[in-house]
Amino acid sequence: MPGQPNQMSVTRNSYFYNAMNLVVDIGNSFMKVAVYSGMELIALKKSANDDNSGLESVISEYPGLKQAIISSVGPDVDTTSQLLKHRGIKVLVLDESTPIPIENLYLTKDTLGKDRLAAAVGGWTAFGHDPVLIIDAGTALTFDFLDQKGQYIGGSISPGLQMRFQALHHLTKRLPLVQPEAHFTWPASTTNASIVTGVQNGMIMEIEGTVQQYTGIYPGLKAILTGGDALFFDKILKNSIFVDLNLVLKGLNRILIYHAEKR
Repeated sequence: MPGQPNQMSVTRNSYFYNAMNLVVDIGNSFMKVAVYSGMELIALKKSANDDNSGLESVISEYPGLKQAIISSVGPDVDTTSQLLKHRGIKVLVLDESTPIPIENLYLTKDTLGKDRLAAAVGGWTAFGHDPVLIIDAGTALTFDFLDQKGQYIGGSISPGLQMRFQALHHLTKRLPLVQPEAHFTWPASTTNASIVTGVQNGMIMEIEGTVQQYTGIYPGLKAILTGGDALFFDKILKNSIFVDLNLVLKGLNRILIYHAEKR
């Protein structure tokens, strides 16, 4: 697979591109806390999504932090927000009304996952002026598309890797709960192996087929894989897909910079 994408060039002499930013991404299971110096990631901690110990550790480590952005796909952000404000840090909570450096054409903006929106901004930051497809292999498998004008059109949502395994187990009477395997056979000759092959091969075909669909319409498309299962699929996928595990964080940081510029 190719290496990390190059960041879009920015004006380095701007104050906003050299400020220290705190980025908090609260997902379904985990909280990621990052510190950026301008566009450069300099610190990252991960904890359970209801555990602020990582956040407090980062704040203590970097006492010069003045501004932060929080994104959450579900858990309430009030406790986290208040913690930051009590430390004298200005807080931007990402929602559908937050100004962003791309055009959001999604019809139901209030239902759009904040992680999807931030990843779209991260993709545009990495590959501005090219059509971009973001593939997030996390709790759910999501595809998000921006055209070459920086217009976010939308995408698709389907169950993620663990959700597919769990659904087969919980919604049937006899199928066991099995775990992902890096090496699997086709056709499979046992029930356990059949589940592994069906789930994983199905996701691989979905990812590769979707990339092929978009590429057929948008030549020059850049596809970026992110999410908790990104590295697992990176080893298996055949398409030329960039991998960026911190794409959501990168997008949130860019939104915070954009918001600071507009103040």
